Amino acid sequence: MIWKKIPLPGKRKKEGQEQKKKAVRRGVLRRRWLVNTLVTTFAIVAIAVSAFSLAIYNYYLATIAATLESKAQTAAGMFQNYTETTYLYAARQFINQFEEKNTIEVQFLTPDGEVRMTSLMDISGATPQGDDIEEAIQTKVLSTWRGEDTSTQDYLMAASAPIVYNGSVVGVVRLVTSLRLLQAQMLKVVGISVLVGMVIIALMVLYASYFIRMILEPVTRVTETAKRIAAGSYGVQMEVRGDDEMGQLVDAINDMSMKIDQAEKTQSEFISSVSHELRTPLTAINGWAETLYNGEVRDAEDVKKGMGIIVSEARRLTNMVEELLEFSRIETGRFNLSVEPIDIKAELEDAVYTYREFFRRKGLKLEYIECEEEFPPISGDPERLRQVFCNLLDNADKHGGSGGEVDVSIHPEGNMVAIRVRDFGPGVPEEELPYVKYKFYKGSSKARGSGIGLAVCEEIVTCHGGTLDIENAMGGGCVVTLRLPMTLE
Repeated sequence: MIWKKIPLPGKRKKEGQEQKKKAVRRGVLRRRWLVNTLVTTFAIVAIAVSAFSLAIYNYYLATIAATLESKAQTAAGMFQNYTETTYLYAARQFINQFEEKNTIEVQFLTPDGEVRMTSLMDISGATPQGDDIEEAIQTKVLSTWRGEDTSTQDYLMAASAPIVYNGSVVGVVRLVTSLRLLQAQMLKVVGISVLVGMVIIALMVLYASYFIRMILEPVTRVTETAKRIAAGSYGVQMEVRGDDEMGQLVDAINDMSMKIDQAEKTQSEFISSVSHELRTPLTAINGWAETLYNGEVRDAEDVKKGMGIIVSEARRLTNMVEELLEFSRIETGRFNLSVEPIDIKAELEDAVYTYREFFRRKGLKLEYIECEEEFPPISGDPERLRQVFCNLLDNADKHGGSGGEVDVSIHPEGNMVAIRVRDFGPGVPEEELPYVKYKFYKGSSKARGSGIGLAVCEEIVTCHGGTLDIENAMGGGCVVTLRLPMTLE
């Protein structure tokens, strides 16, 4: 006998209700997506059609107005040497020779605004509709008008240019054209635009339906991968199956996964690098200290040399620890400034004075180009800015010391004070320039350091409202430009 497991009626009913609810939820999502897409697309298409039609209409109006104004101004200029009694004959000749009189009416008016002659019919003595005539007569400058002719129910545009003789208006040249053809053309443009808009709406509805069907599986795949990354599987990659928005999302998650993995590796490399950088000066300090303590060196010159090495390595160790502390404060959001009015020139000169003797002992010339102009006190943290100056001088020594010289200068640039530190070393490879201020970045440089000094410097300068720029100098070497606002806040 074969036994079959038959579900209970209540359970079957419950499972059916759950499946029905899921189907309803999917249906709601589909309807909501379609409605949102349709409403959004309709609004965008309506705005686009309106804006496009208005732009075309205004463009045509501006073109017609410019044409009328140019022709009217030219015609008026032809009659400036005629008196009121002598220009009528020439005006009739102008009307007869006017090439566009089938579409543009030419009117010559008296200083009182009455028609003297016209290219369409003899309406002498009539007063045309429009305030452009009176304005042209009173202001003696060209004037335009656009409006409806109450007698013909036609929409017109006119340009009136005064004919001035010896400072007096002796007549007016007026060009008039109908805008009926323009309105008919605009109806066609609007009709075509609306038709295109309806096609776009229909295509968007079809695309939305297809998109809804295609999005569920990729979303599930992305969710599973995100859970794996959250569980610690850094570096895991998903297959990109398209270049649409979902493909971009997959690319972003892949990039995030790689960056997290790289961050983990960078952290390990940073710890290893810092350990090595700390061990090197400590080894030198410990070695010379034991040597001097044990009395193994008796020559005064060797003792002085050993003490110099201890002092130099201790300074380097202190600077490295300060950089690490500053970086830790920046990363944890505990970085702050003790702002006070400071003499930026004096602070820079103190740093230069401190490093000049140190550079001299290494055979490196430190040239300070002094600025005679006095600077007003600026708002800043003297300790932080001195740290920036020292870091820039240290970098000039480490990366450009082979050039034998370091130049430091200060001068005003508008409302900023600019400080430049330039070395004459090999410079920075062009492909590495955009990254030299990134934390932990050392590039191809073999110089000692943790790779966070410039990142800390830029953070300090940015908090002061300034900028820090690094570029290769003309003639070789690297130049670092520090700019700080001179306004005392």
